[in-house]
Amino acid sequence: MILYNVTVSIDASIEENWLNWMRQKHINDVLNTGCFKEARLSRVNGEEEGGVTYAITYFAPTVDLYEEYQKEHAIVLQQEHTELFGGKFAAFRTILNVIEEFKR
Repeated sequence: MILYNVTVSIDASIEENWLNWMRQKHINDVLNTGCFKEARLSRVNGEEEGGVTYAITYFAPTVDLYEEYQKEHAIVLQQEHTELFGGKFAAFRTILNVIEEFKR
């Protein structure tokens, strides 16, 4: 399994609009590509001057599906985010390969 984590620091002035858009549109658009089986939206603990930070983690069953997302869908979806919120956020992405899971 591949975890695709997007960490986004946003200006506090857009937090409500950004969260609504993420919840109602963007995350669903990413899931509707068929490349990910689920997603989690988390708020990063800690205070940031003038902003807040969120992490969105998408779960891809295979590397091939993650790569398909990058080749076929990522640019358009990221561009839409930039068009709506450009200049009021900074984002970075991390790709994690799950090597083992532990559950209780």
